[in-house]
Amino acid sequence: MSTELDLPAHVEIFDTTLRDGSQAEGLSLTVADKLRVAEQLDVLGVHYIEGGWPGANPKDREFFARAAKGDLFLANAKLVAFGSTRKAGGRAENDPVLADLLEAGTGYVCLVAKAAPWHVRETLRTTTTEALDMVADSVAYLRNNGRAVIVDAEHFFDGYREDPSFSRDFLRVVEESGATPVLCDTNGGTLPKQVERVVAEARELVGGHLGVHFHNDSGCAVANSVVAVCRGADHVQGCVNGYGERTGNADLTAVIPNLSLKLGVETIGEDRMALLTPVARHIAEIVNVVPSPHQPYVGVSAFAHKAGIHTSAIARAPSAYSHIDPEAVGNSTRFVLSEMSGRSSVALKAKELGLELTPEEAARVVERLKELEHRGYHFEVADGSLELLMREATGWEQSFFRLESHRVVTDLREDGTFTTEARIKVHVGDERVLEVAEGNGPVNALDGALRKALSPHHPEVSRIHLTDFKVRVLDSSLGTGAVTRVLIDSTDGERTWTTIGVSDNIIEASWQALSDSIVFGLLHAGATEHGQAGPGPGR
Repeated sequence: MSTELDLPAHVEIFDTTLRDGSQAEGLSLTVADKLRVAEQLDVLGVHYIEGGWPGANPKDREFFARAAKGDLFLANAKLVAFGSTRKAGGRAENDPVLADLLEAGTGYVCLVAKAAPWHVRETLRTTTTEALDMVADSVAYLRNNGRAVIVDAEHFFDGYREDPSFSRDFLRVVEESGATPVLCDTNGGTLPKQVERVVAEARELVGGHLGVHFHNDSGCAVANSVVAVCRGADHVQGCVNGYGERTGNADLTAVIPNLSLKLGVETIGEDRMALLTPVARHIAEIVNVVPSPHQPYVGVSAFAHKAGIHTSAIARAPSAYSHIDPEAVGNSTRFVLSEMSGRSSVALKAKELGLELTPEEAARVVERLKELEHRGYHFEVADGSLELLMREATGWEQSFFRLESHRVVTDLREDGTFTTEARIKVHVGDERVLEVAEGNGPVNALDGALRKALSPHHPEVSRIHLTDFKVRVLDSSLGTGAVTRVLIDSTDGERTWTTIGVSDNIIEASWQALSDSIVFGLLHAGATEHGQAGPGPGR
C-alpha cells in the first residue's frame, strides 16, 4: 500500500442529522424543526441532506410531503430519502419500503444494506448471495424509476475483518448497479490505522465515488473520516454537532474545516466556511440541545484563553495560541479572566468589551478577581458579572436602583403546598418603592417583586428574561452551612449573559446574581440611570 496521500480535490458532504442524528438520546424533532434544520444545512452548503425514512413513521412521511409541496426550498443541497433494500425472498417492484421511497419524490435515495456476513445470516436470516441480489435488484428498480442511489454498507469494516471476499463482492455489485457505496463503521469501533488500510483497498476496487460513514464510539469518528479521505474517499457522511445514537456520528463541524482548512480539500466552499459556527449554534437552538462549549472549531471555548502567559502572547501575535484564525469558521477569540489572569489579560478582555482601562484600573481588577475567586466566584462563566466588575474598577456605580431591604417568607400550608412571598424596598431616583410578589420559590418571588418595583421607571426590564438557574455547593463537608455559588442565565432576545453570586446564605447568593442580571440587562438596553449611585452587586 502506498504511503503517499491520495487526496481528492473535492469531497461531497452528506448530512444525516435529520435521520441518524435524530436518534440521539434526548433529541426529538417536530416536522417544523426538521424543515428549519434542513434550511440551515442548505445555507451551510452541504451537498446532501438526508431527511429521514419516509415509510418508518408519520412524521417523516409528512416531512417529505411538505418538502415536495414547496415548504422546503433548497438552493444548494439535494434532499435524500432513506430506506432499506427489498426484503429477502421478495421482489423490488412489490416492496413497500421501496414504494415509500419513490413516493417521497426525492431525486436521491440512500439504501442501507447488510455488508457483514454475520449480520446477513443472523439479522436477515438469509444467504450472502441473496443479500447481494437484494442490493442489485433494489438499486436497479430505483434507478429505472429515475432515482440516483447511494448504498450505505452497514457494518462494512466489521464485515471486512470477517470476510474480505464478501466485502469486495459487495462493492462490485454496488458499483456495477450504478450506485455510490458508503463504507459504514456502524458500531463505531474501528481505529484510524484500520480505516486507512480498508479504505485504500476499497479505493482500488471502486472507480466512482466512494463514501464513508463513521460513528464515534471509540472517539475516532472525525479522525477516521479525515484518514478515509486521505486514502481516497470523496463522500463523507456525518451530522452537524456530532449528533447521533450512543456517542454520536462524525461531527461535520470538525470534519469540514479539517479537510478544507488543513488539507486544502474543497468541501462546502471557501465562502461558506465562516457559516460553520452560526449554523451549528442555530441548529443547536432548534433541536434544543445545549452545545458543548469545548466543541472543536465552533464551541464557545474553542478559542478561549485563560492563562496569563497565553493572553499576553496573543496580544502581540494573535496566532500564537490558535491553530487557525477563528473568524475562518465564524468563531472569535475570547479572553477568560480568573485568578490566573494578569494585567494584559484584563486589558484584552476590556478591549473586547469596549471598555478603556488604565494600567492602575487593570491592576485593581486583577487583585479583585483573585480575592473574589478565592471566595468561590468563577468569572470565566459569568460574563455579565465580570463586565460589571470591570466597570466598577473605573469608578462606575449603577444607579438604576438602590436596595434598601428585601424579605422572603415561605409558608407550608396544611394541605402540603408551599407559598413564597417576597417584599422589597428599593429607591429609584428620588422615589422609594415597596412592592410584594408571590412566586414558586424565593428567587422567583424576588424577581417578581423587583420587576414590579422597576417597571414604571425602567420599562426595559420587561425584555429581560431569566432562562436558567444553577446552584453549586462549594464545600459539602459543611452541610447546610456550606458556601453556595449561584449562576443565572438571562436574555433580552438579542444577547445572553450569565451572572454570579456566592454566599453561605443561598438567598443572598441568589440576590447577587439576580440583581447583576437586571443591572446588566438595563445597562445594555440603554435604560436611563438616575445619577444616584447605588450599591455594587453585593460582592
